[in-house]
Amino acid sequence: AGSNSTSAAIELAKHAKEAGADGILVVSPYYNKPSQEGLFRHFEAVNNAADIPMIVYNIPPRSIVDISPQTMARIAKLSNVVGVKDATADLARPLIEKNLIGNDWCMLSGEDATAVPYLAQGGGGCISVTANVAPKLCSMMHEAWQQGAMDRVRQLNQSLMPLPEAIFCEPSPAPAQVGASLLRKASAEGRAPLVKARETARARMAAAMQGRALV
Repeated sequence: AGSNSTSAAIELAKHAKEAGADGILVVSPYYNKPSQEGLFRHFEAVNNAADIPMIVYNIPPRSIVDISPQTMARIAKLSNVVGVKDATADLARPLIEKNLIGNDWCMLSGEDATAVPYLAQGGGGCISVTANVAPKLCSMMHEAWQQGAMDRVRQLNQSLMPLPEAIFCEPSPAPAQVGASLLRKASAEGRAPLVKARETARARMAAAMQGRALV
């Protein structure tokens, strides 16, 4: 329910609430590069406009702005904010934010390749791209983590690694759509301005999925 327009994000949040959503994911405003104060006020406005649980999506590589830990600590105090999808790939971030916000702060990795070390630093889970094509394997890895079966975690994580490598070989979600098409769950066609993944990406996704007995 995010946008780089605060008013548009508010309308999307309200729509999600009216449609019966359990919660919303709100990305940090992109392109216009707001200050830290501007970022806080954006999330504050969405929080105040729609009474629905909110996960903040911090993804500097795509939005060009990074919500600092100090700003995140302010955002975390808003009434509807329940956690963060952290796609910074900064493995110090969970420790820093937990120290600022507290152990109840729900931190979810947004980066498959570092999901396990993120858990080791205090994260609580992962909002995964890889799980779109390998949900069972991803679920098994997180269950093994919760059970403390570290050898099993390492085994599954190593086995999964070719998938996030392949799934980001071209702009996301094009390779993920290839994976979904190989599973006969969706079309591999892109929606402008994204385009269909090239044949090299398709071959790489097919090889990664066949290597995991997914297709």
